[in-house]
Amino acid sequence: MSRRLLFLILLMNLTGLAQAQILYTLSGTVRDSATGQPLVRAAIVLNYEKASSGTYTDDEGRFSIKVAAGRHVVVARHVGYVPFRQSLRIRGNTMLDVRLPSVASQLEEVVVTSKGFDRTVRQPLLGVSQISLKTIQKLPTALGEVDILRSLQLLPGVTSVGEAANGVNIRGGTTDQNLILLDDTPIFNPTHMFGMFSVFPADAVSGLDLYKGNVPARYGGRAASVLDVTLRNPDLNQFRLTGGVSLVSNRLTAEVPIIRQKMAVMVSGRGAVNDFLLPLVLPRFDQIRARFGDLVGKVFWRMNDRHTLTATGYVNRDIFQTDLLGSIANINATATQYDNQTANGMVRWFWAITPRLNLQTSAIVARYTPRILSIEPPTDPAVAANKVVLEQSIWQRQAKTNLGYQTDNHKLEVGLSATHYRLNPGELLPGSSTSVNRQATPLENGLELAVHAEDEWSITPQLAVSAGLRYSYFLNVGPSLVRQYRPGTLPDETTVTDSVRYGAGQVAQTYGGLEPRLGLRYAVGANASVKVGYNLMRQYLQVISNTTTPLPTARWKLADPFIRPQISQLWSAGWFQNLKSNIYELSAEVYWRSTQNVVDYRPGANFLLQPYPETQLLQGRGKAYGVELMLAKKKGELTGWVNYTFARTFNQVAEGASFQERINNGNWYAANFDRPHSLNLSLTINQTKHHSFSFNFVYSTGRPYTAPEGFVRYQGRNYPYYNERNQYRLPDYHRLDFAWNIYNPSLKGRRWQGRWTFTVYNLYGRKNAYSIFFRTEGQATNPYRLAIFAVPIPSLSYNFEFK
Repeated sequence: MSRRLLFLILLMNLTGLAQAQILYTLSGTVRDSATGQPLVRAAIVLNYEKASSGTYTDDEGRFSIKVAAGRHVVVARHVGYVPFRQSLRIRGNTMLDVRLPSVASQLEEVVVTSKGFDRTVRQPLLGVSQISLKTIQKLPTALGEVDILRSLQLLPGVTSVGEAANGVNIRGGTTDQNLILLDDTPIFNPTHMFGMFSVFPADAVSGLDLYKGNVPARYGGRAASVLDVTLRNPDLNQFRLTGGVSLVSNRLTAEVPIIRQKMAVMVSGRGAVNDFLLPLVLPRFDQIRARFGDLVGKVFWRMNDRHTLTATGYVNRDIFQTDLLGSIANINATATQYDNQTANGMVRWFWAITPRLNLQTSAIVARYTPRILSIEPPTDPAVAANKVVLEQSIWQRQAKTNLGYQTDNHKLEVGLSATHYRLNPGELLPGSSTSVNRQATPLENGLELAVHAEDEWSITPQLAVSAGLRYSYFLNVGPSLVRQYRPGTLPDETTVTDSVRYGAGQVAQTYGGLEPRLGLRYAVGANASVKVGYNLMRQYLQVISNTTTPLPTARWKLADPFIRPQISQLWSAGWFQNLKSNIYELSAEVYWRSTQNVVDYRPGANFLLQPYPETQLLQGRGKAYGVELMLAKKKGELTGWVNYTFARTFNQVAEGASFQERINNGNWYAANFDRPHSLNLSLTINQTKHHSFSFNFVYSTGRPYTAPEGFVRYQGRNYPYYNERNQYRLPDYHRLDFAWNIYNPSLKGRRWQGRWTFTVYNLYGRKNAYSIFFRTEGQATNPYRLAIFAVPIPSLSYNFEFK
């Protein structure tokens, strides 16, 4: 019996071996998916177990190859086409017809210098950047959060002072010199958790435009750049539900048609309540408590073919508690809590008067309320802890209207706007504390009026011009009490001579002037152009801070009789070229920025609850220049970009009343965010319908910081002695991130679609220094390096769509 069983097993093995040696024929054709034309010399590669084989198509696009039985992965490639991959189980002779889509026919997926097909070369504006939301969703992110602001930092000319920076620096501008708009409403604090995540609801965003060169005349109020983020209109015909779950937050967006093809509403929310997970990935954050949330609603009403009405509402809240940051002076607090709230609203009416003429009118309101809460321990265990609150607020109201007219060669626009600002610089509320007195600084009021006109004119097929002119007029109005100081001296407590009181609505100071905008494009052939541009912008609202990156509670300040508005002039030029049917894009830009009335703080300045901030401030001038080089591949299996930026930013403050008050003896010094060399590489590999892989590599020079030149010992304590500002630099910064997006193509065409995203931020665990601080230990004062993300940070998120 055992011999028969052994014989049967041997016979079966021999039969299987014989079958495995049988070769079958895999044949077929490879054609262009759009035209049906055969593709000659297309490569056919088969991967079977650990071996591979291949062949090429003939003059009629046909191929034939012998293959063994089993599962093979078939790959078809041809230059200029998207590769084809498919897993096949070969059990006999098999026919396979392959249709390859041309790369040139694909939609652009990655960054372009200006939105719209081939607009990089043809549009007269330069320094206009955009990243598609589809690309942003594939990029590696910290803790799995899709982040618009961090994605922008992969572009040339966009940097920050570090991983916990509250905002971005663009072409030598400070963070407050960027006008950031969400559906026309201003965003005063664009980040959550001190810069770790941005506030924009990515699931509800339709597009974004970053103007860092030529800024259209319709924008004003900031000196450096404009980031215009647009929310998409809700679907008028179909219910849609999108969302996601990550280690940090949970998101949900719903689009609901109210009246088909007439009216719909979109509601998008994000909530971060998972801070108990932070210590698992960031051990140094074990004492931190963080919550934030965003909620946006948008109603779109198509009244008829000529009239539409849009209404948007946006609120967010950010609560961050830590014992790492200092409390308000003279308050015995065990922890500090930062509570920031934003509430914005917008209503827009659009009237298509004729097919060429339209009118758009908007009413906007925005309120930002940052607070610091110092938590005092209770003396009685039965009584709750007291919270001493330092509260500020910015309230902005705006009305504007634009009239647009378009012909074959002209795109004209004229408009008016009026903006009212009301600032509460600071109010201290003691709660039940008996050792703290209530304090309040005077409110500030200002009115900014503006008129603008702009024309984009195609003079010849080679020459186009964008010319705009904006006139802005600012009024600082009462009620206010304005001090008078001794002539020839800077404002100081010792030089006060008198004061003037202005009643409500009375004008204390006015500023204004023209703001020309100019862009020229000259086409060099069909795929290349040279552009030059000039911008002048005025800023009447600014942040004053004596920290490297402004905290959410940094003080906002209107221009007044002593603080003059910042005026920035930008000259830029660039070469732009598209290659291989718009698949590749090459650009090189240079710029020079000159800024008047740059705000800086005096040595030892203290802005907290200061009713007369002019006594703590100095104003000077700034200069910035740079070269930006970029190569992008916008279509195909491999997409992405690489860019290099050389940029310098310097300030000079030489108007001090005394030699001791001049910063760095009145010489030029590097700004806090001056980082001469930056290199960004972003690649996305769309491997199959199931997977895509993305990599980001970032390198930049370390930013400047101020270190003490020595220490003075007095009454048993060491006190630092500072000589020059920003005389040292942090070590260079570099980081590699990875993302793996996993799709299920079998869900395509179904109502529910989902994907998983696995990311690793800081893949090789670089301990990048955010700052260097000094700590006195016994008789010695030692330097220490602070790193925010010092280890690889893995995360997993799930995103879905139901429609």
